[in-house]
Amino acid sequence: ISVEFAMMKICALVIALASVQAFVPVSNTARSSLLLNAKSQAIPFLDAPPALDGSMAGDVGFDPLGLSGITGIGADLYWMREAELKHARVAMLAVTGAIFVEGCGSLPGWPEGYGKSQTDVFWDVWAEKPNAIVAAICFFTVVELISGVATTAGRESGLREPGDFMFNPLQFKVTDELRMKEILNGRLAMIAAAGIILQGMTTHNGALHNLFLGE
Repeated sequence: ISVEFAMMKICALVIALASVQAFVPVSNTARSSLLLNAKSQAIPFLDAPPALDGSMAGDVGFDPLGLSGITGIGADLYWMREAELKHARVAMLAVTGAIFVEGCGSLPGWPEGYGKSQTDVFWDVWAEKPNAIVAAICFFTVVELISGVATTAGRESGLREPGDFMFNPLQFKVTDELRMKEILNGRLAMIAAAGIILQGMTTHNGALHNLFLGE
């Protein structure tokens, strides 16, 4: 195992351990504690951000940069939760897709991705099917426009929860527990997606290859 790869694993472990506290569910008692003690539950030596009172799923007062207090530019807490949920959902899909293609192979007609770094496979797709990449960019642009309109209208009316697009084909009952699971798994997926991309660019090996073989 190379020194670089060992250092990469150590850094990933440190990040994961540092993130654990931010993933602890918040009880009603903890919410009251956040308000009374005025200290962040995630970072006890810092003051609790005033806008983070524990009412949102996954909120434990983790905001060392003070982003939740930004006002006047449209990037308020509602917008930030919308962005977090969006990136969490995209990351969960991305990690699932990357692992599936590496472990099972590509769909017929696409560059082979079995056992490969998915960052390298992306450039293979770009070389062989650039129109597909352009079409995807156009599709995501339309989605972003729809999301932007929904976010703006929801923030102004106060009648829409962040991330709610009325898309629930399996008719799950949306509970606080389900909201918590979504945001926690989404945050882990964002870390995982960043790791897959970083290791793919530096080692040119697949995520599963690096995980199980340690090379």
